[in-house]
Amino acid sequence: MAPRSREQLPPASHFATCPRGLEELLVAELNAAGAQVVRQLPAGVLFIADAAAEMRANLTSRTATRILRKVGYTRYKKEEHIYRAALDLPWPEWFDVTKTIAVKVGAQNAPLKSLNFITLKIKDAICDRFREETRERPSVDTESPDVPVYAFFTPDAVTFYLDTSGEPLFKRGFKREASAASIKENLAAGLLLLSGWEPGTPLLDPMCGAGTILLEAADLALNRAPGRARHFAFEHYRDFDAALWQRIKDETKALEKPLTKLPIFGADQDRWVLDKARNNLAVAGYADAIELKVSDLLDLKPPTPVGTIVTNPPYGERIGEAEDLAEWYPLLGDWLKQNFAGWDAWIISGDPLLPKAIGLKASRRIPLFNGQIETRFLQYKLIAGSMKVKKPEAASGP
Repeated sequence: MAPRSREQLPPASHFATCPRGLEELLVAELNAAGAQVVRQLPAGVLFIADAAAEMRANLTSRTATRILRKVGYTRYKKEEHIYRAALDLPWPEWFDVTKTIAVKVGAQNAPLKSLNFITLKIKDAICDRFREETRERPSVDTESPDVPVYAFFTPDAVTFYLDTSGEPLFKRGFKREASAASIKENLAAGLLLLSGWEPGTPLLDPMCGAGTILLEAADLALNRAPGRARHFAFEHYRDFDAALWQRIKDETKALEKPLTKLPIFGADQDRWVLDKARNNLAVAGYADAIELKVSDLLDLKPPTPVGTIVTNPPYGERIGEAEDLAEWYPLLGDWLKQNFAGWDAWIISGDPLLPKAIGLKASRRIPLFNGQIETRFLQYKLIAGSMKVKKPEAASGP
């Protein structure tokens, strides 16, 4: 059957954002939440959702960054058209004047002179609409608004959204401390899902930092919703159904597995950083479920005969000098070859040359983005007695 043309696709009611490279995982999560996916885009997915699917997506998605509810769309030719379009939207129908607001704007090839100016005009339009109807205006809180409003511009159109998430969804509500090279929680979850690691089987992060990968692995192993400990912006909207929300939380809670000791292991050479991981795990309730060890990676031995390594080693963007790393990556490869036969190792790197110095042939290379950094998620199958070893390549320029 031929795919439907763009004109035949149903109009999306929502847009979910995510790190680039995790879109297919996000599609699966939205489908599981009861949404109808319309189109997958770079760093996001257009979909249709009712109130229950919107709530479920916020609560259960491990890879999404934000769930945005579409509330307006219009063509424009001049900047003054944008103010009028925002003024025409029935903002008082969606939230009370006592709620604080903030407006954020994004654009792609839009002929706008100043995004800051446009942001102010949309904010003015929302406040003016409230004044017309209530004789009051909502207050602005750019740091922690009750109602985050988002507008996205293309060359000739603007779409208005209410952000139903509030704080980005990678803020799970547990983690208190970060290390210098921490990755976002939704990217960490994406790495685990892409690796094919099966919850309940051994997992090791030998450079665990503040424990982000370990936390996400524990949530996966126990089938715990990543948003279970946080608040969402949709709770501030007039159409918020508290009974429905409680029912969805109860249903999700009922699917959790009981807390037990998990075959998940973390290590880091920095005792101070590992204390951060301990604190984060304790806040999430995993203090006794995950084993942590102070150890230099090269001194670390496998905690079990077989398992999966998922880790985010330094690659020069935040910590580690390039020359030192060029000498260290061959040692990483030797450590894997000598100690982890039978394991499956996955490493994310934002440097295209350093992984070549590992001296092992990657069986998979998955392109991802860690923020603005283009990375590769590399799989090394460490098969006992038949590992494909190649001569390390130079990790510096040609």
